Formats: sequence, C-alpha cells, structure tokens
Amino acid sequence: MADHDHITDELRDWMAAQPVYFMATAPLAAGGHVNLSPRGLDTLRVADPRRVVVLDLTGSGNETAAHLAENGRVTVMLCAFSGPPRILRLYGSGRVVAPGAPDFADLCALFPPLPGVRQIFDIAVRRVRTSCGFGVPLMDFRGQRAELVEWAQKKGPAGLAEYRRRRNAVSLDGLPAPLDEDGG
Repeated sequence: MADHDHITDELRDWMAAQPVYFMATAPLAAGGHVNLSPRGLDTLRVADPRRVVVLDLTGSGNETAAHLAENGRVTVMLCAFSGPPRILRLYGSGRVVAPGAPDFADLCALFPPLPGVRQIFDIAVRRVRTSCGFGVPLMDFRGQRAELVEWAQKKGPAGLAEYRRRRNAVSLDGLPAPLDEDGG
C-alpha cells in the first residue's frame, strides 16, 4: 500500500486509461444503505492534483447525489483489469453541481457531449492510496455499452426531466436528491 499526497501525473494518465471506475457513498444514519456505483463512458476527469470531476448521467437511482448533499463523503476506486495490477482509491468530499449552477458549463466542457447529463460531482481529494490489486482478475475490455446513451436520446430532455422527478428525487433511505427546477 502506498499513500500519495496528490494525484501524480502518472496516476492521472493511468486513471484515464481505465474503462470503468466505482464511486462509494453512504448516508450518515446507522443502518443506511451504502451505495457503490460502477461508472464508465468517459465520465471522470482529474481537474488538478487534488480534485476530480465526475459527469453524472441519468440512471435508475440518484444515491450518490443524495449522499453527497447530506454529508459529502465519497470514495472513488479504480482497478487495473489489464496490465500490471493496481488499485487506486481517492478519498474525499464532493458536492453536487446542478445544471444552471455558475460553474456547471465550465465543468461540463471537460467531457465529450453525452445525452442525459443529470449533474456533476466535484470532488476535493484529501487522500490518494494505491494498493497491489493482485486479487483483481484480468479481463479483456470489449467496449462501452451503448444502451444508456441510446435510452437518454430516445427519452429526450422532457422525458428525462420527468423520469428524474419520478425516479431520482429521493434515495433508498428517503434522503432528498438534488434536482434542478426542470427535474434535472
């Protein structure tokens, strides 16, 4: 195990090469549901050595946003599924940046245009830790799935806003998840 005081250039480049990463959050209440979300689709950026930004697309739940709004705690984890073994964890605190927020457009510009953008998570990284990853299996990456992008395109902006109002406003534990005035 190795601790780093920031995201090095080498770690940043390694992170950019990983096709999947995971975000973990939890509510403050004892017995609340810990959430662990797998993510892909080129939605993670290192903004600076102590900050990462995640483009959040509309999905079946909105646990990460609800937990960040409540307490800000988050861990981002990446694993090497090919090449030399490695696990990287970023421990930090995050905030939800909704469409319409003053910095939303600048943060969104860090990513390729994708349909269904719900919000952005801006994470201040306070600890960077790598570990061996010897137990992580080797796998061959075939590509990103197209279903989420196709679903969002088919729904369109109005359909996505309605979906978010119905399905993304409250976490499993009843915490409110931030939505903009259009249901975003």
